[in-house]
Amino acid sequence: MTRNLNILNEFNVLYLEDDDSLLKQTRDMLDDFLKNVYAVKTSEEAMQVIKEKKVDVIISDILLENENGIDFLRELKEDKNIDIPAILTTAHTDTKYLLDAIKLKVENYIVKPINLKELLNTLHDILLPLIQEREIQKNSNIIRTVSAVTDSKQVEVVKYILDNLNEKNELISSYGDIMQKVSISKPTLIKLFKILSEKEILVKVSHKTYSFNEKSLEII
Repeated sequence: MTRNLNILNEFNVLYLEDDDSLLKQTRDMLDDFLKNVYAVKTSEEAMQVIKEKKVDVIISDILLENENGIDFLRELKEDKNIDIPAILTTAHTDTKYLLDAIKLKVENYIVKPINLKELLNTLHDILLPLIQEREIQKNSNIIRTVSAVTDSKQVEVVKYILDNLNEKNELISSYGDIMQKVSISKPTLIKLFKILSEKEILVKVSHKTYSFNEKSLEII
């Protein structure tokens, strides 16, 4: 399966590893793909990052100097205000700890030496649902926003628009096309498109082609 690793550049990763060389090497590799990589050597430093920064995924070694990555993750799981998916890195000799990792419902574990492709693919598979959830929320927000100021027929049109966006987030459709699918008068339809245009939610780019501007939702 081909994964779109470009989605990773929206996210921040916390990387906990006590080996200086591996910490730097892996951080430098991940820097090319992620928004931010917070690389730390102790669970105390990791907790400080979590308190101060937005962390989307944690990558932690199991055996750290004088501590255990599983104990750190267990502590996080006990905090109801923290819900961050985690990946454990492990040496072959750490297999006795994997049962504890399974009990903690850790998202995945990777055996050292770390394979960059495997790590990136794992990050992708963990973060993709978060992106999809964001998109669903955005769509829900726009429907709720429009429904608050318009009637039910206009909401149906908004649903039609969202359902018919292409890969470029464009709607290619005429008023007539929409009116065949939604029972709405042309003046009401034109009024709705004018509202969406004024809010820069729907921007006309050419004949029968409109660009759906997600960024405009952030200011609604």
